[in-house]
Amino acid sequence: LFHLSLSDTCFSTSIAPRMIVDALVKNTTISFTECIVQVFSFHFFGCLEIFILILMAFDRYVAICKPLHYGAIMSQWVCGVLVALAWLGSCVHSLVQIFLALSLPFCGPNVINHYLCDLQPLLQLACADTYVINLLLVSNSGAICTVSFVVLMISYVIILRSLRNHSAEGRRKALSTCISHIIVVVLSFGPCIFIYTRPATTFPMDKVISVFYTLGTPLLNP
Repeated sequence: LFHLSLSDTCFSTSIAPRMIVDALVKNTTISFTECIVQVFSFHFFGCLEIFILILMAFDRYVAICKPLHYGAIMSQWVCGVLVALAWLGSCVHSLVQIFLALSLPFCGPNVINHYLCDLQPLLQLACADTYVINLLLVSNSGAICTVSFVVLMISYVIILRSLRNHSAEGRRKALSTCISHIIVVVLSFGPCIFIYTRPATTFPMDKVISVFYTLGTPLLNP
């Protein structure tokens, strides 16, 4: 929960302050360096949150389905290793995004049609064929979003099926935990999958949909 809260706070901080300032200032500009930093931090903490949600789903599965073995399976050492792997995986994912962004040649327009710096709006400014980079983007960000969403949904289905063998009080506690997680997961991953798993085409509603997983979900997380 600490790492989820930390990733949520840093994820929002990488977007919201800049967005608020841009909304108040008439002429909004961002340097290339600042843009790259925002791409890195946005993807790093967003990916970290996804991995932490998966670890939390596994943790809930063990707690609900194997309560007597919980202490042995989810030891302090195991939790530490899993969290370290989540941070490492997020770092690798973000570095890939940076390398893709730095490989783009920019020699024409410099107006980003978005409220944040991300690879998809940057692809629209590149003066080169971005088909291969877009495929790499889909296979990286798109695959992480889709596979993680499927894994999470399967884990919750298994947990909910196992509740048939629990008492009424046990079912109520497990449901209260799982339902809140599922709501956050759907609100996070639905827009994310829509944005990152399609070809390099932009729609007018993209910015509105992006608000759900960039600002909406962190706002709902207590």
